[in-house]
Amino acid sequence: MKTEERSDSSRPAEEPAAPAGRAGHRPDLVAAGVGALLVAVACGVGWAWQRSNGELQAQWPPLLASWNPHVGPGTPAALTVAAAVVAYGPALADRLPWRRLLLTAWATAMAWIFSLALIEGWYRGIARRLTTKHEYLRVIDRFDDIPAALRGFTDHIVVGPPGNWPAHVAGHPPGATLTFVWLDRIGLGGGAWAGVFCIVLGASGVAAVLIAVRALAGERLARRAAPFLALAPFAVWTGTSADGYFAGVAAWSIALLAVAATRRSLLAACASGLLFGWTCYLSYGLPLIALPLATVLLITRTTRPVLPFLTAALTVPLAFTLTGFAWWEAYPLLVERYYQGAGGVRPYAYWVWGNLAAATLAVGLATAAGLRRTLTATPSAALGALHHRRPAPTPEAALTLLVLAALLALLAADLSGMSKAETERIWQPFYFWLLPATALLPVRGRRGWLGAQAGVALLVNHLVWTGW
Repeated sequence: MKTEERSDSSRPAEEPAAPAGRAGHRPDLVAAGVGALLVAVACGVGWAWQRSNGELQAQWPPLLASWNPHVGPGTPAALTVAAAVVAYGPALADRLPWRRLLLTAWATAMAWIFSLALIEGWYRGIARRLTTKHEYLRVIDRFDDIPAALRGFTDHIVVGPPGNWPAHVAGHPPGATLTFVWLDRIGLGGGAWAGVFCIVLGASGVAAVLIAVRALAGERLARRAAPFLALAPFAVWTGTSADGYFAGVAAWSIALLAVAATRRSLLAACASGLLFGWTCYLSYGLPLIALPLATVLLITRTTRPVLPFLTAALTVPLAFTLTGFAWWEAYPLLVERYYQGAGGVRPYAYWVWGNLAAATLAVGLATAAGLRRTLTATPSAALGALHHRRPAPTPEAALTLLVLAALLALLAADLSGMSKAETERIWQPFYFWLLPATALLPVRGRRGWLGAQAGVALLVNHLVWTGW
């Protein structure tokens, strides 16, 4: 029987010397402290602002949540998963054969998401979440004739005409709703199946990110990032919204393009394009995933996958357009609907920075420290990437560029004004690509940083009711 071989890079290796300006723990702690301070200020200012006039439309800003200290059935499991990853995650990530590591990381992420969701109990935490008045499952019966529903989809986006869509259906292209219609058609209807589907697909994004990081920046950095991805704080929201599913689809699009660019795989390029096309019909904000996708090509210095990628990607808008739904006609109506609701009340002056505080809670303080190292390395990484006569980017430079692309996409979404609040949930497709910045942190402190990550998620899930 043939045993699974491991590459040399899968063996625990000595940590390379950190470049000047990136060595030492103190700057990392300062960066984490700045992140914590941002959250504290956003909480204080947000609470006072909301109490004075209610404009923020959030009871516990910067999160869309309400104060509700509690424990639940998932509490022992969540504590167990967190303790196990902190104690054994780094060592296992260093030593497991690669394919087994991918499966283990995916399974661990699912266990983490399920346990956090079950703090609220099965019904309240999973089965009910996608059945509330704003959600997709409320309109399943209106898609008995799918082509007819797509042709009339834009007629029900704006509030006013009879039968306008619930908030989340109106706020997304129909690909999101169609997913749950198709689940219902194959016998997996109802909130429980929908919740499990989103959790499993959302957790799979961990494996996708690891595959991409390995292809672009090497196995050593992918292994370092693995425990942090499996124990991501934004798992609090992955188990309670369809955005976890969106994040998983987007992650696999990027991962498959990385495989296509490094292994010259036509099939991977086509699959990546198809998933990107579908991603754009899951959320109006996710065409911004084009930034990390373009960065994959920049890092690998190839345009070979572009033609098959674009050909496959265009099949999705072509199919929707021929069926009767035009993305470019729906988006302006979505903007109108957005400002008819809370988006028209919530002040940009708070949320343009309050969103970043919510993002800090979602990605954790270890990621804040890793982003400091990313930004420090950005000038040299960018110069190296833009000068094609220079050698290919180092693993650290490649990882820096990938994380930076996700950060720029997130900032673009923030500045647009179309993401005022709820970003702890909405920005999950970008958060996945910020977490690998933790691979740049020193090896010796990994357990401490993992503990901080788990602590953020556990505190949020036990102290507030997130509503998603």
